[in-house]
Amino acid sequence: MHKLYQIIVIVLFASQISLAQITIPNPILTGFYPDPSVTQVGKDYYLVHSTFSYFPGIPVFHSKDLKNWKQIGNVIHRNSQMDFMGERLTRGLFAPSISYHKGTFYVVCTDIDHDGNFVVTAKDPAGPWSDPVKIPQVRGIDPSIYFDEDDKAYIVYNSDAPDRKPLYSGHRTVRMQEFDPVALKVVGEEVQLINGGVDITKKPVWIEAPHFLKKNGWYYLYAAEGGTSVNHSEVVLRSKSIWGPFVPYEQNPILTQRDLPADRKDPITSAGHAQFVEGPDGKTYAVFLAVRPYEGDYYNTGRETFIAPVEWKNDWPIINPDHKEIQYSYMAKYKEVKLKGALPQAGNFQYTLTFEKSLDPALLFMRKIDSSSFSLSKKQGLTLKLKPETVMDFSNPSFIGKRQQHLYSTAETALSFSPTAEHEKAGLVILQDEKHFYYLCKSQSQGKAVVQLYKSMTTEKSMELLAEIPVKASAKSVGLRISSAGDTYSFYCSEDFKTWKPLKEKVDAKFLSTKAAGSFIGCLYGMYATSSGQSSTNSASFKYLKYGGNDPMFK
Repeated sequence: MHKLYQIIVIVLFASQISLAQITIPNPILTGFYPDPSVTQVGKDYYLVHSTFSYFPGIPVFHSKDLKNWKQIGNVIHRNSQMDFMGERLTRGLFAPSISYHKGTFYVVCTDIDHDGNFVVTAKDPAGPWSDPVKIPQVRGIDPSIYFDEDDKAYIVYNSDAPDRKPLYSGHRTVRMQEFDPVALKVVGEEVQLINGGVDITKKPVWIEAPHFLKKNGWYYLYAAEGGTSVNHSEVVLRSKSIWGPFVPYEQNPILTQRDLPADRKDPITSAGHAQFVEGPDGKTYAVFLAVRPYEGDYYNTGRETFIAPVEWKNDWPIINPDHKEIQYSYMAKYKEVKLKGALPQAGNFQYTLTFEKSLDPALLFMRKIDSSSFSLSKKQGLTLKLKPETVMDFSNPSFIGKRQQHLYSTAETALSFSPTAEHEKAGLVILQDEKHFYYLCKSQSQGKAVVQLYKSMTTEKSMELLAEIPVKASAKSVGLRISSAGDTYSFYCSEDFKTWKPLKEKVDAKFLSTKAAGSFIGCLYGMYATSSGQSSTNSASFKYLKYGGNDPMFK
């Protein structure tokens, strides 16, 4: 009887293992998380993204199942590491890549306007990370470090056309140099691996974000092609030697959405910039960027991080093999592992950020952190000093932002602020960049307290007043709420947090789209206080920041 019981238990346990199943939703990170790069260390996965001129730079996420991700730190987390002052928000850090070798994590990245390519290291991916070490010999963007089986390291990157004489607009190359991972510098001569793209006779553009993978004796060199907009794609080449020559796959591209009907429901577009990783089930997956437009090529959520399975056919990798369209979820046969304390990142969700002791690592400042400009407390929440700088300047205003992660979203706060003059303003901003934002704020008008709605001007450094309503000066706090609904935003305020008065509803959201701004970034909901170029000793307190998203494709 005892043996029979053991057999039954073993059979039941085995059946449970075989039935282990996970549903991975897409995007795995919603909102402005572009240019993903992933590395695996044992059973752990680490993911990084571009942050351009926002600070802290390059968030680091951790997962054990490729579904549940928790931000554990930021690579550029000290002002002394990098200076973005004077840079547009859409400049700064482009396309980081993370790798791991023998106890050390490496991130290489491009500071597009100042420092060029650099490398930082850490023993713990949560940080602290080292000061950047410049790699001036690597001329170009999107560097990636690859460690071969013989412990030799190589850095591969997008670079200029041969002799810096492009044959057409967007003509680039992929180049490589050997890399010393101890001295953190290149070794030997630069070698050109790809000229133009898969087939230069077709004038391919922007061959970029290259990575290596070795499998079955082949070195696979895969990269994005076509630019990061609707023509984005992923292509692959292979060679028996890491030095080439690399032969392209006849069925390239291995991922794109550019040939699909434009009128399809809930489209995912602009897919590319992929990196392969082995899942917990031993199968290959691709992590890549794509976007969810509400119309045409209009989206405000930025470029997001997606995942899809990879199938190997005749020793070639195919991303999303069973579908033409990227799916909003994929099934896999392995166990889900949730991470304690992780904020939700995928699907529809809502949560409230409080500011009692620390700021969530996902919150963003402009260009640097000015620790003297804010304070945290259980009673007041987040208190921002009014600074003369505005979000229209290429400087460091009193601004702390959170990504808009849904097409249909709401951000809300309770603001305690007593303006003493018309130039003093504090409230919520929904911001794409320095010239594209809406500002819902409390201020003064003709000596009386008001809530105002402004729209930025694109031709000059000023704002246009769209709406204004009076509020009681005696009110301890006022509620501010901004809601997005695809191609519109609506703006509300409340004095009792029960009745919400509209300042203006269904305001044009395309004005804040990445396309209209000509930028690479997504929108942020920001807590923002300014004295509009004048000096002030005033401050404003934000009790909380409540965020919720409710997109129809996730229901």
